[in-house]
Amino acid sequence: VQLQASGGGLVQPGGSLRLSCAASGSIFSINVMGWYRQAPGKQRELVAAIASGGSTDYTDSVKGRFTISRDNAKNTVYLQMNSLKPEDTAVYYCNAEVLLATIARPKYDYWGQGTQVTVSS
Repeated sequence: VQLQASGGGLVQPGGSLRLSCAASGSIFSINVMGWYRQAPGKQRELVAAIASGGSTDYTDSVKGRFTISRDNAKNTVYLQMNSLKPEDTAVYYCNAEVLLATIARPKYDYWGQGTQVTVSS
């Protein structure tokens, strides 16, 4: 299973970006999909997560500005980021809890390669 993230870049404060992350491979289903971020010198933190049924969770600092969504048919998760602030600058990683398409349906956590988001004037 591979997770391919895209959509990062440089944006001015107050701007918007949309991140995408597509999972591919021997996938039976995906439970939770999420976005994490890691700024220089800081620990990786959960930004937002979405369950297969659509329920969502956000870290307090992004509530009202970021929206997570997913397309289950495409095994893809999105993060719409609005009103971006310099403190949102980080490498953003997608994560997926995947049930593999084998008889045993084992469950594994997978990570994308990370995409840089820089918010600066």
